[in-house]
Amino acid sequence: MRQKKEEKEAAENRHVHVTHPFLPVYDSRSRILVLGTFPSVKSRENQFYYGHPRNRFWKVIAGLWEEREPETIAEKKALLLNHGIALWDVIVSCDIIGSSDSSIRNPVPAPLEQMLSQADIRQIFGNGRKACQLYDRYSRQKTGKDIVCLPSTSPANAACSLERLLEEWAVIKDR
Repeated sequence: MRQKKEEKEAAENRHVHVTHPFLPVYDSRSRILVLGTFPSVKSRENQFYYGHPRNRFWKVIAGLWEEREPETIAEKKALLLNHGIALWDVIVSCDIIGSSDSSIRNPVPAPLEQMLSQADIRQIFGNGRKACQLYDRYSRQKTGKDIVCLPSTSPANAACSLERLLEEWAVIKDR
């Protein structure tokens, strides 16, 4: 029993190569782009962005427009698109341990140029510091666009209250 537990813990601490499992969300009416880093294990299991039940992304987006928090993937996509929001991640594949952004190795940046050629993206926002750092390192030169860094909605950023997230994220409504 102890050996199996140790093997499991060792396996969990190894980098695994993962490819982004779902498509970006956008249409020709999208005016802002929100970029995360890479989908968490829970998001990959749920096959959509911000799938961890304690991640506050969907609470924040719904709260900004005083709408009901979406539950289904279709409702989440509709909420984004109805408000001109495109959603993707900076990285489309990488070696990662679990959901740890700090463990990301060998990142392959998302081909943002295709989205930018199909939508009139006026501003890019990063969901957390790591997304902004990765964008600056791998994508800014290709897109020619700056990124505005917003506090992460991740449960790992528990020090940031929902109220503060709503205040900080309100800037996306001005674009």
